[in-house]
Amino acid sequence: MNDHAGLRGRDLALVLVVVATWALNFLTSARALQEIPPILFTALRFGLLALPLAFFVRRPPRAQVPRLLAVSLCIGVVHFSLSFLALKLSGDLASPAIVMQSYVPITTLLAWWWLGERVGWRTGLAILVSFAGILVLGLDPRMLARPQAMATMLASALALSVGTVLMKGLRGIDLFTQQGWMAMASVLPLLALSLWLEPGALATLPQASALAWFGAAYAAFASSLLGHGLYYRLVQRHPVAQVTPWLLLVPVFAITLGVAFWGDRPGPRVLFGGAMVLGGVLAIALRAGVRQRALPPAEEL
Repeated sequence: MNDHAGLRGRDLALVLVVVATWALNFLTSARALQEIPPILFTALRFGLLALPLAFFVRRPPRAQVPRLLAVSLCIGVVHFSLSFLALKLSGDLASPAIVMQSYVPITTLLAWWWLGERVGWRTGLAILVSFAGILVLGLDPRMLARPQAMATMLASALALSVGTVLMKGLRGIDLFTQQGWMAMASVLPLLALSLWLEPGALATLPQASALAWFGAAYAAFASSLLGHGLYYRLVQRHPVAQVTPWLLLVPVFAITLGVAFWGDRPGPRVLFGGAMVLGGVLAIALRAGVRQRALPPAEEL
């Protein structure tokens, strides 16, 4: 592992590919959600992802199966379905992309409470700044008009945080095995939830356009397989703390795409609150890097 050179040349290009891939996923998913209900869309995403990964997954250690299923439930079922629902409810790309980053301070607090990990005063201050930024963002007129969107995204971030803390206890499971089992374990619960909460959703699939299906395929193959594959290749070559700060460009790119292609017009509270959230997250990531236990990244939808 290269500890001092930092990201340059090819590796810098690769991390920018990850950032662009995850940012574009907000746009393609938002377009697909205009035609496919969010829980069903999540099921499609994991169904498509499970197809290639089924050939690479290994049998997890028996003792790890309950924890792996709990991680799959928290992240695969609850987090992703709520995040796509929030994206649909919000009507823009900026606020979901920013609020999603709240999972970092939430995870830090959960690790302190649940695992007894130490949280210094600088990290505590960064957490306060992040949450204050969410409050500022929530006062934006567009967010005040759609409070359910922010509440849903915060619930999604909480589910991701719980899954992340549980994930820290997984042993002997590689990336493809973890992603493969999560995909396979999530499909049936998501389909059941869709049948219950989204009556008639399956009937919409034959009428879904090529763009909607492209959104599901992009979420599965580009965002998950390509994005996470490149990310883990990078952290094998560099300290995690050198890579994760670059991922804060994802919401910046997503906001830019929203303005350029989705008609977003983020107000000053969104931009100022977003800067507070991302600044707090950056400070947490840098402090974690000092202790060499940086948080894993959120998969951007």
